[in-house]
Amino acid sequence: CKENANKPVSTPSDASIKLCADNDAPFEDISAYRRLVGRLLYLNTTRPDITFITQQLSQFLSKPTQSHYNAALRVLKYLKNCPGRGLFFPRNSTLQILGFSDADWAGCKDSHRSISGQCFFLGQSLISWCTKKQLTVARSSSEAEYRTLATATCELQWLVYLLKTFTLLVPSCL
Repeated sequence: CKENANKPVSTPSDASIKLCADNDAPFEDISAYRRLVGRLLYLNTTRPDITFITQQLSQFLSKPTQSHYNAALRVLKYLKNCPGRGLFFPRNSTLQILGFSDADWAGCKDSHRSISGQCFFLGQSLISWCTKKQLTVARSSSEAEYRTLATATCELQWLVYLLKTFTLLVPSCL
């Protein structure tokens, strides 16, 4: 529908749609799709809000479909609608590390592997984030969550080490 083409969106992806290697019409210009996803990957360094969908889109670089391309265009519409959402480091923030992790059990419809996500804040500032497909299929949601938590714990240990290297004292870790 042409009238919805320029309508702004408030989220980078449609939560009701799971991308997969389906039987949708193949997207003809594969190099254009790859360039678009590459640019989104570049934006990931300052826009953690598009990390999950960019990880999803990057799985289909060899055989993208029209639905994959439409999902990538939705990310662009989101970025156009929300240009000021980047990283911000306020001066008066406390030096406390706060971390979150989550797993989407069997989140990949094609391989049934789970998707892990984690993020860490130093005070109010996001300093580390990651979304990644797990290497093997988890047998339960608990197993998927445990694997994600183990990865997040390794990242937390590295962040604490890094902050100590910079002689920044971290009073407590959550």
